[in-house]
Amino acid sequence: MSPISEMEIFAQVVTSGGMSAAARELGLSPAVISKKLSKLEARLGTLLLQRTTRQIALTEAGKGYYERVVAILASIEEAEAFVSRTSSAVRGRLRVSAPTSFGRMHIAPHLPTFMRRYPEVSLQLDLSDTFVDIVGQGYDVAIRIGQLEDSSMVAKRLAPIHRVLCAAPSYLAVHGPVRSLADLQSRHTCLAADQQDLWRLEGPEGEESIRAKGPLATNSSEVVREAVLAGIGVALRSTWDVGEELRTGLLVPVLPEYRASRRIALQAVYPSRALMPAKLRAFIDFLSITYGPSPYWDRDLEQIDNPPPKRT
Repeated sequence: MSPISEMEIFAQVVTSGGMSAAARELGLSPAVISKKLSKLEARLGTLLLQRTTRQIALTEAGKGYYERVVAILASIEEAEAFVSRTSSAVRGRLRVSAPTSFGRMHIAPHLPTFMRRYPEVSLQLDLSDTFVDIVGQGYDVAIRIGQLEDSSMVAKRLAPIHRVLCAAPSYLAVHGPVRSLADLQSRHTCLAADQQDLWRLEGPEGEESIRAKGPLATNSSEVVREAVLAGIGVALRSTWDVGEELRTGLLVPVLPEYRASRRIALQAVYPSRALMPAKLRAFIDFLSITYGPSPYWDRDLEQIDNPPPKRT
């Protein structure tokens, strides 16, 4: 038993006026109470209580010790109450990491609503297309697009992610339609950012992968976005990124029977499910409700609402 527990026993004996009454309050036997008090006195090297068969009395040392122990226990209770209030209240600093484009397009516009709802939260949003070390770099949560690979992390699915092959009408007017994956690789320009050039697709024949090759090299997904809008080639883009362009016809679907894996999702990734701070739970729940199972960026997209059947 820790010194704090010995202090609690001593204070309870004094408050209750005897060992038997203290034992009943603490759910211990009188023998255990007596043993712990003797151990405390031996550790301190002084007698704290004068014991008789009918009552106990504080020694001079015991009186001074009791006054200080009561103050210490009160401070501990106050500290625990503070932590409890802090963990249950939506307040404090929240550090969030998110992909650059998604954060700019679909997190930043919703922050005013979140911050008005939770005015005691101080939020730091860092945008980066690299996977940050959540624990090592001190983040509360990372918003990621993909499949969770680090099993030590907890992932909360926020929304589905749909990726479709698309191109500008001006590109197709010059280069002609894309008739198959083989035609796409052999006759058309593919646009992809570094480390995103392997396109894993689901189509009529199941899962297929192709290597996207083209004359443009970049580490920026936003550069690829501008290039496909400018009519330079074909790209595999998320509907959260180009949904509006697909709706207005600035981009059109290419090989609509193919799309990226449905296992890819928008996820909130954080270190532990245990004792989640209220500020983190509030932020994750806010995004989950904002996006939902049918996110607003997929609204009115025929190729998402009515996926083509697989060949038999």
